[in-house]
Amino acid sequence: MELAAKIFIAGHSGMVGSAIHRKLLNNGYANFCLRTSKELNLKNQQAVNLFFETEKPDYVFLAAAKVGGIQANNIYRAEFLYDNLMIQNNVIDAAHRYAVKKLLFLGSSCIYPKHAPQPIKEEDLLTGLLEQTNEPYAIAKIAGIKMCDAYRAQYGCNFISVMPTNLFGPNDNYDLNNSHVLPALLRKFHEAKKTNATYVEVWGTGSPMREFMHVDDLADACLYLMKNYNDAGIVNAGTGSDISIKDLAFLIKEVVGFKGDLKFDTTKPDGTPRKLMDSSKLKSLGWTHTIKLAGGIKMVYNDVLKNNLF
Repeated sequence: MELAAKIFIAGHSGMVGSAIHRKLLNNGYANFCLRTSKELNLKNQQAVNLFFETEKPDYVFLAAAKVGGIQANNIYRAEFLYDNLMIQNNVIDAAHRYAVKKLLFLGSSCIYPKHAPQPIKEEDLLTGLLEQTNEPYAIAKIAGIKMCDAYRAQYGCNFISVMPTNLFGPNDNYDLNNSHVLPALLRKFHEAKKTNATYVEVWGTGSPMREFMHVDDLADACLYLMKNYNDAGIVNAGTGSDISIKDLAFLIKEVVGFKGDLKFDTTKPDGTPRKLMDSSKLKSLGWTHTIKLAGGIKMVYNDVLKNNLF
């Protein structure tokens, strides 16, 4: 990917997109054509085609998506399916129509079956039933993967798909109703410390195992794959290790400095019992993560305190 190439990051203001933007800037890339969701509605095919026709980007990072935690995925099932399908359909098709050199599509680890063998390999896709709570989002992302492969097979488009594990980092969503587990816990412990609460409530039993990667590591992996990977199929992007929600809660409690107790609300859903990605394919390509979980959480919490994010 040439330094002078024109780059479109769809979703550049979100957590993943902004991390990719930072990474590219730090590596000397400066020719961007960026639009906020208010400036360009990616669900509008005519608007997307006009943008591609006018700007003619060379490379596309497709990080735009409607995202959320278990509750948001379960409540807004129609929007999670429709919005994500429309966004990726329009961008992927326009990338083909206007001769983009390469596109990187970002999916999610939730594309895999609920009871997939652990750790989850790329070939486990479509081998079992999905987790019910986020099935619409997962189906949309699976469609995006298959669309990239179909355009590659039929038109020779160099479209690749990357499946990140659970992410955290700058520009995360800290809304307690619609956020993912790590940022939600970070906010809960921070607010409990401020109010001298005696305990923090954690959703579920605390037994599910989850893998977490700092979004700056994902951005580094995306740039590496954009430069070095040109094949069909998907590439998992993770750390190779996981942690129980209970242990994660204790780790965040320690980082924040909360002195109270933990209480687990077992009436709330746990979601998938375990979700660890097998990232050996990415490692074999020459990339591995560098930010450890505890250090990454400290970085994020320092950013929260510095910028008074909640």
